[in-house]
Amino acid sequence: MRRGYADLPLHGGHVPPWLLARMRRMARIVVALVVEEHGGVGLLERLADPFWFQALNNIIGMDWDSSGSTTVTTAVIREALAGGDLGVYAAGGKGERSRRAPDEIRQAAEKAGLPAEELVAASRLAAKADNTALQDGYQLYHHAFFFDEEGHWAVVQQGMSQRRRMARRYHWFSREPRFPELRHHSGIAGLRERLVLNTLDEEASRHRRALLDLVGEKPSAIESELRSLEALAEGYRPLAYYTPYTPEEARRLVERYRALGPLRLNRAALEAAREAGPRSYGELLSTPGLGPSTLRALSLVAELVYEEPPSWRDPVTHPSDPFRYAYAVGGKDGVPFPVDREFYDEVLSLLERLAGETGDRRLLRLLARMSRGWEPPPWGKRPT
Repeated sequence: MRRGYADLPLHGGHVPPWLLARMRRMARIVVALVVEEHGGVGLLERLADPFWFQALNNIIGMDWDSSGSTTVTTAVIREALAGGDLGVYAAGGKGERSRRAPDEIRQAAEKAGLPAEELVAASRLAAKADNTALQDGYQLYHHAFFFDEEGHWAVVQQGMSQRRRMARRYHWFSREPRFPELRHHSGIAGLRERLVLNTLDEEASRHRRALLDLVGEKPSAIESELRSLEALAEGYRPLAYYTPYTPEEARRLVERYRALGPLRLNRAALEAAREAGPRSYGELLSTPGLGPSTLRALSLVAELVYEEPPSWRDPVTHPSDPFRYAYAVGGKDGVPFPVDREFYDEVLSLLERLAGETGDRRLLRLLARMSRGWEPPPWGKRPT
């Protein structure tokens, strides 16, 4: 683990009401200014940037290196966007709130005259991509979907690893309501993992095609292949080996997949996929019941039988953090210094005047230029 990185450890506790009230006001100012300067799509592009999102978390006074930097900041942004007067809408959130995302998307999309079901499908597919198509040991527990009146959207979702006691944040962005086929993340924040089944990678295009071909087979045939491959891991030596793999290489490969979790095929999902005949990988992922264990099993069969491996590259893009923004008002956890209520109120009062209808935006731009080259002292950062 490298020093000075925002590793997003799993933190408990809560934000005190006095601080949460100020976070809401600060987030509203920042969000409104971004929409005014760059439009709704500009805000979505920034929410889909792990660095910008973490910087906003620091600006409002949240912990600089905790899992709450995702859940609390997202909740605060939701409230800043409530009412839809900025032309950007938010749905979903943490835990049970994430399961309400489809209904919330439909409600807001109907008001904006957008294709609600396409946006709902994009929301679901983004979640399925990071929970099934990308298997890195982090279980999703937070999903937030943001979109504007033009149909552009962004996703901020987070998974947790109980083994590591860490979190990982995933960001998506699209300029169209439908989920773009094979579109990569706009960014992923977290620690790099050594073992990641990545079927979304550019390297895995032939593997994805093999999966589409494989689900066209009878489920019983796929189950038979899987049983044969698992028998290899138990020491069984078949008469015909899976070339070009030796029995020992095949055994190690099966163990690699098993290290990510059990290999279980959902027959109902296989039958549904065979009947539907998915034409794209996104359609395959959308098959009801096709979860991580079924995809692992399918990927193993595709690699050993069709000789089309997936990618094992971890797509994390942002292991670093914008810590200097934590010096704006301090942090809830006391890093780099405790949040002072009077000081926070002074900052809010000044920003609200500058951001108001009679405020002078030139002063804000001057402040931005003055602070651009400043870097925090190295001794100010410490893990919490």
